[in-house]
Amino acid sequence: MGELYVGMDLHSRNTFTGIMTKEFKRIFGKRLTNDLPVILDALEPFRNEIQGIVVESTYNWYWLVDGLMDAGYDCLHLANPSAIKQYEGLKHVDDKYDSFWLAHLLSLGILPEGYIYPKEERPVRDLLRKRSFLVRHRTSHILSLQGMIERNTGKKISSREAKGFTIEDIEQLLKEEHLTLSAWANADNIRFLSNHVNTIEKAVKKKIKIRNGFEYLQTVPGIGEILALTIMVEVGDISRFPKVGDFSSYCRCVSSKWTTNGKSKGKGNTKNGNKYLSWAFVEAAHFAQRFSPKIKKYYQRKSAKRNEIVARKAIANKLSRASYYIMRDKVPFKEEALFC
Repeated sequence: MGELYVGMDLHSRNTFTGIMTKEFKRIFGKRLTNDLPVILDALEPFRNEIQGIVVESTYNWYWLVDGLMDAGYDCLHLANPSAIKQYEGLKHVDDKYDSFWLAHLLSLGILPEGYIYPKEERPVRDLLRKRSFLVRHRTSHILSLQGMIERNTGKKISSREAKGFTIEDIEQLLKEEHLTLSAWANADNIRFLSNHVNTIEKAVKKKIKIRNGFEYLQTVPGIGEILALTIMVEVGDISRFPKVGDFSSYCRCVSSKWTTNGKSKGKGNTKNGNKYLSWAFVEAAHFAQRFSPKIKKYYQRKSAKRNEIVARKAIANKLSRASYYIMRDKVPFKEEALFC
């Protein structure tokens, strides 16, 4: 049969598997249940001829890619669905078509690929992702509590104060029974989430250390040990980004727009990239403008011209670009090169 290429359109309960030759002849197409032995049995008759297997990068790809690799298939590719363009003008598209389309792109060598993160490092990365999820939720409770207290008392409280509030503090501030109950719901959640965040941080620090080439990330204003570890595990191998623009785009730190002849023609895919790196650099920008005088001045100038969100995103972009060179060249941060 010659060279064969396999496309797998992965869903929550089943995977449509299509196999074609280099000449685009379809020789196998079947919907298989998401059971690894079933999928391996279907591929076994074609094992010696298979030149590449492409799996669509959905939320649940871990088990399939890992299982195929453990079974000896070392020609795995992870498709980036947001970068794949279908033929225009088609009247009908289904899972069968999608699986063969993936195999077709792979055989031509033009498949937009995602990064298969090393299996052994994935649990720590996912744990840090859980931390960022909890931190975002804690922030929403802090903002809600701050707003409630300022709305009813005229007093502003800091995030640090909000994290340490007791029921007695709230009763003394608000006095009214129902307001106190509402505020305590926020404060109790803040305390609960903070405990989990601290537990995760201790576990991560115990498991991994900052690798060579990433230690200089902590010289960047706003990036401490946990954010440096987050960036490290999300980046993986910095060499997979040929240019600084590729990295900042992956971090969602660049604008997404289509223009022609100076006129706007809409926006591109703003969600294309890594949302965890985007969050990490926005967090770094938030702390950097608070503690670095030069960055604070830049933030004030930028926010005066546009707004605070644009200013913080501009700082995040600069920090992401600086971090690229720091990781690639293993050099410390130079504030004067970016903010003057």
